[in-house]
Amino acid sequence: MAAPVRFLTARRSVVLNVNFTVLTFRSRKYSTLPRTDVQKEFSSKWVRQKFIDFFKEQHGHRYVPSSPVRPRGDPSLLFVNAGMNQFKPVLLGAADPRSEMASYRRVVNSQKCVRAGGKHNDLEDVGRDVYHHTFFEMLGNWSFGDYFKEEACSMAWRLLTEEYGIPPERLYVSYFGGDAACGLPADEETREIWRSLGVRGERLLPFGMSDNFWEMGDVGPCGPCTEIHYDHLGPREAPGLVNADSPDMVEIWNLVFMQYNREADGGLRVLPQQSVDTGMGLERLLTVLQGQRSNYNTDLFTPLLNAIHQCSGVQAYGGRTGEEDSGKVDMAYRVVADHVRTLSICIADGVYPGMTGAELVLRRILRRAVRYLTEVLKAPQGSLASLVPTVVHSLGDAYVELQEEQERIMDIINENEDHFLSALRQGRRVIDRTLGKMAAHETTFPAPVAWSLHRNLGFPLDLVHLMLEERGKGLDTHHLQQLEQQEKERAQSQAPLEGAVALLDVHSLCALQREGVPHTDDSPKYHYSLRHDGTYEFPPCSAEVLALYSVEGALLREAGEGRDCLVLLDRTCFYSQQGGQEHDQGYMTTDHLQGVLYPVSDVQLVGGYVLHRITATETLRPGDHVQLHIDQAQRLACMVKHTATHVLNFALRQLLGGGVAQRGSHVSAHRLRFDFSVKASLSVSELQQVESLVQQIIQEDVQVHTQEVPLALANQIPGLRTVDEVYPDPVRVVSVAVPVSELLEGGCNTHTSVELCCGTHLIRTGAIRDLVITSERQLVKGISRIVAVTGDDAREARETGNVLEQEVEALSARVAVATSPSLHEAQRLSKDVGQLTDALEGTPIPQWQKRVLQTRLKALQRSTNTSIRKLEIKEGALQAQKLHEKHGLQTLVVDTIDTDSISVVVKTVNRYSELSPGCMVLLLAHQRSSGRVLCACQVPKGGVVSASEWALSVCGRLGGNAGGSATVAKGVGSTRSTEDLSQTLTWAQHYAQRGEGP
Repeated sequence: MAAPVRFLTARRSVVLNVNFTVLTFRSRKYSTLPRTDVQKEFSSKWVRQKFIDFFKEQHGHRYVPSSPVRPRGDPSLLFVNAGMNQFKPVLLGAADPRSEMASYRRVVNSQKCVRAGGKHNDLEDVGRDVYHHTFFEMLGNWSFGDYFKEEACSMAWRLLTEEYGIPPERLYVSYFGGDAACGLPADEETREIWRSLGVRGERLLPFGMSDNFWEMGDVGPCGPCTEIHYDHLGPREAPGLVNADSPDMVEIWNLVFMQYNREADGGLRVLPQQSVDTGMGLERLLTVLQGQRSNYNTDLFTPLLNAIHQCSGVQAYGGRTGEEDSGKVDMAYRVVADHVRTLSICIADGVYPGMTGAELVLRRILRRAVRYLTEVLKAPQGSLASLVPTVVHSLGDAYVELQEEQERIMDIINENEDHFLSALRQGRRVIDRTLGKMAAHETTFPAPVAWSLHRNLGFPLDLVHLMLEERGKGLDTHHLQQLEQQEKERAQSQAPLEGAVALLDVHSLCALQREGVPHTDDSPKYHYSLRHDGTYEFPPCSAEVLALYSVEGALLREAGEGRDCLVLLDRTCFYSQQGGQEHDQGYMTTDHLQGVLYPVSDVQLVGGYVLHRITATETLRPGDHVQLHIDQAQRLACMVKHTATHVLNFALRQLLGGGVAQRGSHVSAHRLRFDFSVKASLSVSELQQVESLVQQIIQEDVQVHTQEVPLALANQIPGLRTVDEVYPDPVRVVSVAVPVSELLEGGCNTHTSVELCCGTHLIRTGAIRDLVITSERQLVKGISRIVAVTGDDAREARETGNVLEQEVEALSARVAVATSPSLHEAQRLSKDVGQLTDALEGTPIPQWQKRVLQTRLKALQRSTNTSIRKLEIKEGALQAQKLHEKHGLQTLVVDTIDTDSISVVVKTVNRYSELSPGCMVLLLAHQRSSGRVLCACQVPKGGVVSASEWALSVCGRLGGNAGGSATVAKGVGSTRSTEDLSQTLTWAQHYAQRGEGP
C-alpha cells in the first residue's frame, strides 16, 4: 500500500489514504477514489481560480484572458497550442507600443489550447490512453523583463506545496544539464535555487537539449527549462522514472527561462531582455489534486461521461484501456468526451468544420466523434450536440463565449453530423457501385476512388479498409499515400505567402529602443482632406531616414543603386498593412535629387516602427531627408472599400440581427471581402435588402467621424463592434453619421455603424457611389463570405447583369417556341444553355441576380435535356427497328449507324437487345468530319464475351478507350479511313465469335 498523501489547505489539513492498483502498462485499469470533502474542495473551478488568484493577488500579476484558439496573425499555426502563443509579439519585441500588451511585465492566465493537426498532433492518440487530449487548458505565468529564475521557482514551489498542499516528497525536479556541442553550460544557477528551496540533491536531475531546453521554433527566443514531476506512487526514491515515459511519474509544470535567441544560422545569442514562460496543464494537475490516475476521472470529465452514458446504448464508463477494453467501449467514451469539448471551444471561437486548414482538422474531429458515438456507443443521431450543455456548465464560467454561443454550437454540430451520416450512406453506395464494376479476378480497389471519398465526402479510410476486407478486396495503400502527399503539396503551394518584408528580429528592435530611436510617427497617413469639388487631397510628407536594413534585417551603412532595402523614417504618410487593409504604394524622393524616384513596394509595421521596402535608384544613407508621395488613386480606392465594409457590416446586422459577427475581412483597391457568422447562405431577397440598405447610406452622403479615445471608454459605446485583435490605447473609433463625442455621451439613440479601426476611411459616404455584392457563399456551415465591388466596377457589374438577363430572356423564348424540335435543334439549344450558364458563373454581376438567372437556366437545361432524351429514345428505336429488319434472327450483329450522339448509339443497342434478347450487338457511328468513332455494345448476361472487354478491344484498335460493365459498354475511337472502319467491323465480329481478335 502506498503511503498516505497529505493535502494541505489554508483552512485545514486532511490525511487521505490512497490505494492504487498497478497492472501492466499495456493494459491498465486505474482505481478511482471515493468522493470526499477534500476532493470536492479541489474542484476544477477552484483549482483554476486558485492559480490565477495566487499570482494576481499575492505576486502582482496582471490577469489576461485566454485568446481564442484561432491564432492571431500567425500562419505557422493551425490552432493556439501553448500559453505563450498570444504573447509572441512581446517576446519578439514586436508588440504595438500603444497597446496594453506592450506594458505587460507580469502576466497570469488559463489558455485554451488545441493540439490536433500540424506539428503537435494528439488526435489519433486520444482515447487509447487516459491522458491525451485534443483540447486542454494551460495554466501559466509570465515575466517579460521582470523577475527571472529565483522568483519563478520560488512561486511555483510555494503554490504546489503550500497552496495546493502537494507533499514535497512526491516531487522531483529536472533542469538543463548543458550541451557541449552548442557551447551551453549546465544551468547550475537553477539547480542551486531549487536546493535553497529544500529540494534534495538526489531529486534534482540534469537532462539535455531534448528534455530541458525549450525553443519557440527554428528561430526566435529560447532557453533552458526546469520541470517539476509528480510521483503517483510516492513517497519513494524513483529518480530513474523521471523523463522515462512512465505513467507513474508525470511532469506537471514546466518553467522556461528565455535567455537566448536562436539565430537564422543556428547560433545562439543572449537576449537583451530575459523572460519567464511557465505552463501547467490543468487536466494533469487535477489528477494529482483529486487523487486520480486518469484525467478522465476528474470533475472536468465525469459529468460528461455520465451524460454520454445517458444517451448511449452500452454500459457505463469503466476506465479500461488496451486489451481489457472489450469492443473499445471505454476508448469511445474518452474520444467523445474529449472531442465534444474541442468542438465546443473551437466553434465558440469561430473555427467551424470545413475543408481546409484548421477547419478540416475540426471536421475530422467531429466525424471521429460521431462514428464512435453512433457505432460503438450505440447512441442515436443528435446525441453529440446534446452533450454541449454539459460542456458549457463545466467550462462556461471560465470561458463565457461558450454560454453566448451554445445554441450556435449545437446547430453546427447537428448540421455537420447530418451531412456526415449522409456522406457515409453515399460513400457506401459509391464503394458498392465500384466493386460491382470490378471484374471477378480484380482484388485491388482503386485508390483514387478511396481518396476521393475521403477528401470530398470525409469518408473515413479505416472504414473503407473494413468494408473492402469484408468483401475480400484490398486497397493500394502505396498509391493512396502518393495521393495524400500530392494533396499536401498542393495545399502548401496554395498557402498564402507571408509578408514580403522580413520583420526585424528582437535584437534589432531592442537596439533601436536602447539607442532611444522614437517609434515612427505615422499620424500623417490620416492627414488628408475633402475639397469643395468632392476630390481628396493627400499632401506629401517630409521625413528623415533613421536607419537602413537589408531585406534579411541586417543593418546597412548605406543602400547603393539597385539595392533592395528597408527604410526606417522618423515619420510617414504611408499606411502599413494592418487591420485587413492593404498597404499603400507610392514613391519617395530625396531633397538633393528630387527628380529621382525611389518606388515603395511594401510597408509593414513592427514594434511601433514602420518599414518601407524600396529599390534604391541612387545611394541612400541615414540622415537623408526625403519627400513621401503615396499612390493617391490606390489609397482612395482602399478608403472607399474600407468605409463600404463598415457600412456593409452595419447593414447585415440591421437585417439579420445582432448575432452576426465579423469573422474576417480584407480590403484592397479592387474589391472588399467580408466574412461573417450566419446560420445559412443569404436568400435572394436578403441580398437585395442588404444592397438597398447600403445604397441608402451612400445616397445620404453622411459624414464619417473618427476620434481617438481611451480604450476603456471606447468599449462602453453602445453597439460597438470589435474583432479579436490587440487594440492600441488610445484607440481610433470610426462612426458613420454620428459624431464619436455624442456616442461617448450616451445620449444618441440612433443606430449607426461604429467600430474600432486603424484603417483609412472616406470623409463622406457618397464617394462609395455604388456597391454590388458579386459573391456570397458559405465557407463552412455557419460562416459566409461576401465579395463586393464599388464605384465603376459596381456599375459595370449591374450593366453586365442586365445584358446576361436579356440573353437568358432570348434563350427562354427560343426554347418556348421549339415545341417539336429535331434532335439536332434540341442539342443546339442545350449547348447554348450550357454556354450561357458557364458565362454567368464566371462573370461578376449582382449575386442576387446571378442566382435568379441560374435558377432559370437550370429549368431551361432540364427542359432541353428532357426533349433530347425523348428524341434519342425515338431515334434509337427507329435505328434498332431498321437494323432488326436487316439482320433478322442473327445472334451476332456488328454494324454502323448514322448519328453523332453516343447516347443514341447506346439507346439503339439497348432497344435492339430488347427486340432480339439473345443477340450480341456492337454498333459504330463514324463522324467523318472529325474522324471520331462512337461505339456501344451489349451482350446477354452470363455470356462468354464481356461487353466492357469487347468495347475496349475495338476502341483500343482505333486508338481510343472504353468502359462499362460485363453486359453493356461504350467508348470512343478515331479514324478517317472508311477502309480502316470496315476492317474494324470485321475484327469486332471475329472477336465476338472467337473470344479474341484475329
